[in-house]
Amino acid sequence: MESLNTHLFLLWNAPAHPAPFAYAAAVLCAEYLIWLVPLGLMLGWLKAGQVVRQQLLLAALAGLAALVTNQLIGLVWYHPRPFEIGLGHTLVPHVLDSSFPSDHLTLLWAVAFALFAPSTRPEGIALAIIGLPVAWARIYLGVHYPFDMLGAALVATVWAWVVHHGGARIAAWVYPLVLRLYRVMFAPLIRRGWVLP
Repeated sequence: MESLNTHLFLLWNAPAHPAPFAYAAAVLCAEYLIWLVPLGLMLGWLKAGQVVRQQLLLAALAGLAALVTNQLIGLVWYHPRPFEIGLGHTLVPHVLDSSFPSDHLTLLWAVAFALFAPSTRPEGIALAIIGLPVAWARIYLGVHYPFDMLGAALVATVWAWVVHHGGARIAAWVYPLVLRLYRVMFAPLIRRGWVLP
């Protein structure tokens, strides 16, 4: 399996001197598309009603739980990144931590899959599709292997399943607390009618 992982990585990894457009596109996808997750969750919360807000909250919780799971996996089984073993070309700097699973894709897909509920399905599908170029770019730039993306998909799916099946109980406990905090923090904007209460 590791030889297949390495072989696929070398197929998708960038050359030492990639075309400027390919490099710029990869950096955009690998480093910046992830910010659509917090931005989308925040803007959605400010403008949505209770049903959608609860789903956004569950998606955020799924993303956080998935990231914690990744950290635990890294503690139990450390998998070196390609540049740690001198494999391929690394075109962006990255800290030395376990490559498996990809944190970027795990967060993005955990949130996306958790949004596959009826009230937020289009947004979830769009976010899931955005994950594809993110996965490609992380491999292309040399900081992840293909199997890191499969691991991310698995962790994301597990936590999305958890919130889909236990979401009502989770939301009943967490949502009122978050809503009270939100109404205190955003009271001036709520009074002006700029965001929903």
